[in-house]
Amino acid sequence: MGIQTARRQARQIARNARDRIFNPESLVRTGNTPFEVLHDNGLVKLRYYSPVQTSPAQANAPTQTSNRALDASSAAPALEPAQPATPIPLVIVPPLAINMLVYDLFPERSFVQYFTQLGFPVYLIDWGTPGLRQAHYTLSRYVKKLMPEFIGKVREHSGSDELSLQGWSMGGGIALAYTAYHHDHNIRNLLIMGTAIDGHANGPLGRNYQKLANWLEKRNLNARKLPASMAYSPAWMNIVGFKLSDPVGSLRGYRDLLKNLHDRDYVAQHATQAAFIDNLVAYPGGVIRDWMASVWLENETARGQITLGREVTHLRTIKSNVLGIAGSTDTLANVNCCKALMNVVGSQDKQFHVAPGGHTGIMAGSRAREAVWEKASEWLLARSG
Repeated sequence: MGIQTARRQARQIARNARDRIFNPESLVRTGNTPFEVLHDNGLVKLRYYSPVQTSPAQANAPTQTSNRALDASSAAPALEPAQPATPIPLVIVPPLAINMLVYDLFPERSFVQYFTQLGFPVYLIDWGTPGLRQAHYTLSRYVKKLMPEFIGKVREHSGSDELSLQGWSMGGGIALAYTAYHHDHNIRNLLIMGTAIDGHANGPLGRNYQKLANWLEKRNLNARKLPASMAYSPAWMNIVGFKLSDPVGSLRGYRDLLKNLHDRDYVAQHATQAAFIDNLVAYPGGVIRDWMASVWLENETARGQITLGREVTHLRTIKSNVLGIAGSTDTLANVNCCKALMNVVGSQDKQFHVAPGGHTGIMAGSRAREAVWEKASEWLLARSG
């Protein structure tokens, strides 16, 4: 390596390191797909990603559009809207605590862009940023009140009663609970990804929760009686917990960053992924308490039921077409834990697919498009006629 080349590389490393530490926003490439905000109740927003005219081979190709949240009355996005290739809109039901960047992580790795370029009208329920004022919000509130409000807005805007719901992680649980509780037989398709159903089948983590459940039962302690404010999980706690779920991977990421500081694209990719991980939001205490009780302690979801307030909802009432997907290396909701979905829904058309990747990998990993999105889109298109 010549002296001039070495100097240029040293300047590039210094510039990349400076921007990564002091100006990471200049590197972030997330959130480029345009959307409209159709409804906002002060906490939760409904996003609409219009379908665009393209061929399946072009789906998810990088675009140069900037990130724009448009009011419903604003001008149309730069990409020309197309007539939907399918009459059934796709509604994304995210988990709590996750920011929405995961659905539009990179221009070349964007879940929402991929499906709009296949002709799907895509709606995303953005749960917002709950604070201490929402600490008492329960799973029942989300399923019984918020979901009907926003599903109604989707139907009003799209003109379609029939919908497909996509839920990842806890989002899958919310989608299942909504469909079962409301007996909404116009939910034609349920795409459920990385959603824990049999919590006690989740490897060492599940066995530890089972031991905790037994310990509580012997002492006549009921997790559901825990005050919601005590279960509230602030954003910083969720960020730390997410990173501690894979401490080796987190450390490896920073090691690899140091090794690749000369590569601007690599540094931008690291900053973009960090923008998602470092911007998780709070869990309402009531929600995390209820989800913990139903899935991990009582494990009632493995028996096909979920408690919403004082009512027990049975998942066997679900007749929608169901595709369950689990990550082969997911430790937060492993294959056995997720596969139990096939035993509890009343659907005739139900399939289960194991994809390479972990909990976040099946949603937005480098192999998600080929291993998950293509399978999911083919399945949905075959059931959208």
